[in-house]
Amino acid sequence: MSNKLIIFAVVLIFTGFGFASDANKPDVEQIVQKANLAAYYQANNGRAKVIMTITDKKGEVRNREFIILRKDVADGADQNYYVYFLRPADVYRMVFMVNKHTGTDDDRWLYMPALDLVRRIAAGDKRTSFVGSDFLYEDVSGRGLTEDAHELTDSNDSAFTIKNTPKNPDSVEFSYYTVSIDKKTYMPVRMQYFDKTGRLYRTIESLEIKDISGFPTVTKSKASDLNSGSSTLMEFSEVQYNISVGDIFTERYLRKPPAEARR
Repeated sequence: MSNKLIIFAVVLIFTGFGFASDANKPDVEQIVQKANLAAYYQANNGRAKVIMTITDKKGEVRNREFIILRKDVADGADQNYYVYFLRPADVYRMVFMVNKHTGTDDDRWLYMPALDLVRRIAAGDKRTSFVGSDFLYEDVSGRGLTEDAHELTDSNDSAFTIKNTPKNPDSVEFSYYTVSIDKKTYMPVRMQYFDKTGRLYRTIESLEIKDISGFPTVTKSKASDLNSGSSTLMEFSEVQYNISVGDIFTERYLRKPPAEARR
């Protein structure tokens, strides 16, 4: 649930893969689709508490604590996220909400209680920092599969490696990124982003994976900015799947957090 939660978001299951006309070569589109299901669509919905630790290049630490709720509209398609901040005091009651759409831009809102202000996050801002961390807004709910061209560049006993190149390169800051996907669970375990010169500048790693209610689940995820020297660790606890989640993913609940987020 989380991790997308997540951040991180970096969360995941599924077995088997299809084969292309070359019987020895897996179908890259099926691999990518199964990894997306594993990372963002475990069960029908989910809830987790997240502690985010942001460490700058000097070793100074800031913390964030929040509840993340997810509810799928359709498996592998539209879904909704609600992130309710608990700590520290300067972000208490802040809400980040996503209505995720397949084939079109997601709707994203941020409620800032100190100003009593609801702000729509423009599609062009989805690759900006999520509340001052090294995770991006897009990392929370995932990047659309159709936004990139996918190429299988390696396959060994344990993992697939997929190279993803944006179809609209002017819309993003990277030239391409690679994803290492575990063959047993289809869980993305490492992502590496390369800038316009081809230099590695950003990574996301799944540091800990646990089985929760039969679902392989990322419980620790880390994003690192190699340019600034900062990193962000997200730790997930109290993870639950297939719970009761109401119709809370509307603007009216930005100022009035539902019981699902507060309990």
